[in-house]
Amino acid sequence: MIETADVRKRVKQAIEQARRNASAHRAEADGASAHFEEFAQEVAGPLFRQVASVLKAEGYPFQVFSPAGGLRLSSDRSGDDYVELALDTSQRPVALVLQVRHTRGRHVVDEERTLARGAAINGLSPDDLLGHLLDALAPFVER
Repeated sequence: MIETADVRKRVKQAIEQARRNASAHRAEADGASAHFEEFAQEVAGPLFRQVASVLKAEGYPFQVFSPAGGLRLSSDRSGDDYVELALDTSQRPVALVLQVRHTRGRHVVDEERTLARGAAINGLSPDDLLGHLLDALAPFVER
């Protein structure tokens, strides 16, 4: 049997480690959030608007919205059809994700694609984002 003092010591160490990890995660999330806001305004927002403009010209009416903490490219035909770029701070490390929802009749498909995690978020180029966005749009334009 393990001594009570040893159990107590290890539990206290585990608590302290969890607190340090949570503090580090909050700091990482805060830094990533600040970077994401800048990325969304300077890179992703203009790119989403360009894609929406081209889609509209090709007969696929889409609009860009800015819900809290993200960007959404939403179909004018159905508000349930969209591609949304968001920062997921609940993951460890934080992740930049594309959330895709599209409907076919009563069938609804929800998908989440991780684009980058942690420090790699800062290295995501506009061309990389466009590639991911075009892949995510395939179900909307293949009909």
